[in-house]
Amino acid sequence: MTPEQWIAHDPDPVTAAELARCDPDELSARFAHPLSFGTAGLRGPLRGGPDAMNLAVVLRATWAVAQVLTRHGHGGSPVIVGRDARHGSSQFAVATAEVLAAQGFSVLLLPDPVPTPVVAFAVRQIGAAAGIQITASHNPPTDNGYKVYVEGGMQVAAPVDREIETAMTAAPFADRIARSPVQPADTGVVGSYIERAAHIRRSAGTLRVALTPLHGVGGAVAVETLRRAGFTDVHCVASQFSPDPDFPTVAFPNPEEPGATDAVLALAADVGADIAIALDPDADRCAVGIPTPAGWRMLSGNETGWLLGDYILSRTPVPGAVASTVVSSRMLAAIAAYYGAPYVETLTGFKWLARADADLPGAALIYAYEEAIGYCVDPDAVRDKDGISAAVLICDLAAMRKEQGASLLDALDELARRHGVHESALVSRDVAGAAEAADLMRRLRAHPPQQMAGFDLTTIDLLNHPGRLRSDVLIFGGSGGDMSVRVVVRPSGTEPKIKFYLEVRCPASTNLRDGRQRAAALRDELVSAVRRW
Repeated sequence: MTPEQWIAHDPDPVTAAELARCDPDELSARFAHPLSFGTAGLRGPLRGGPDAMNLAVVLRATWAVAQVLTRHGHGGSPVIVGRDARHGSSQFAVATAEVLAAQGFSVLLLPDPVPTPVVAFAVRQIGAAAGIQITASHNPPTDNGYKVYVEGGMQVAAPVDREIETAMTAAPFADRIARSPVQPADTGVVGSYIERAAHIRRSAGTLRVALTPLHGVGGAVAVETLRRAGFTDVHCVASQFSPDPDFPTVAFPNPEEPGATDAVLALAADVGADIAIALDPDADRCAVGIPTPAGWRMLSGNETGWLLGDYILSRTPVPGAVASTVVSSRMLAAIAAYYGAPYVETLTGFKWLARADADLPGAALIYAYEEAIGYCVDPDAVRDKDGISAAVLICDLAAMRKEQGASLLDALDELARRHGVHESALVSRDVAGAAEAADLMRRLRAHPPQQMAGFDLTTIDLLNHPGRLRSDVLIFGGSGGDMSVRVVVRPSGTEPKIKFYLEVRCPASTNLRDGRQRAAALRDELVSAVRRW
């Protein structure tokens, strides 16, 4: 399709006019690389053209989804459509529902903005063929996205995502795609989700919680879920509680970013909270802050992942399978071995983690996490990361520890003594684009580092892996004496970056502080080394 044809058939006069004002170079750039399915769907800036999020792209993507669902025998089946509160989300959700309805599907269009896990839950609960959530998760306010769930409430994965992408290239002009009106319906899905998430609590006890939804859609649902779980002493960051698509109080609406959790940590200190919780804007991720003798600090995604994994396995009579990704800490594997539970390592992303038990007959998934603060603590209900249910469970663990006169910090110490000190770090290197990223990966493959920080290294290239782990990922590892090091290198799937995931493991000495200092010093050596690669 030529730019002129796209503009002539753009159903949104605003983006049509915007494209018409573009100079030839800008117009050519916008049509050079259409949006492709990445993290379970589409994500990009809000503007005109096939390389961005706009009404025309949403209509064509939904037409393609409808064709693929029908081809797979799901024609006429129920499909859930939800949205967050970002710019454009309401318009995109309505358009999505109307295209699906015109294609003969039974569409449930949720009436209000909802956390992304609610849509994953609804697909599974209702037995829908698919679910679509309009969201850009923790991206900047200038972005939006289109996330696709398939049967079982799992993120779409290969080869279906490629089928949808291919179908998009054959989609009609956007203004010629049929649409049928759909009335939003409140079927009690949100209430059912809240009830289920509240009941994953395993112990008793009270806790004072400081909470922020970072201007996203998780605030009211999280507070009500915590209340039903028995956590009534919840203090919220007032300036960040209501949904606001401009995210005015944070530079970047991601709890992992420096400064993003400053307000909730300050509130936690002011009110004497026991724990701080920060949800990302669509509430599928959860960051945790704890008080320490040196003041409040945020736990890393791995630390929270260890705590939740150990807690779930310790309370499960017959251990099920647990999973984490190739870039996450190795400690969960040690925790699983301690409890005699199957452990699965997957590629990065919950489209893989949700299917971690696919080849484990008789061992259903009970927990999965990735280091980017994503946790699946109730896979029978939500086969995706879920920040709200994770918040309930980490509060539950903190309340139990408080009843015992201990803390989450004590729990981390116990894990380190049992499984060794694990110190990790993430180093990101900006690249100009995919070509520069590919060049760096080629160079590392051709001349892999032989030694680092005094350790002889071996190399594992997942491009040579015969199974599900085959990917553009390099793993460098080495050990010596009682310590081991590991560096995982991969191009980012969503940003122009190469990412280096580092971890050092050493046994806990009688003096845990000395063991951590030793591991941290070696970790810092690794950071310096990979920056020179």
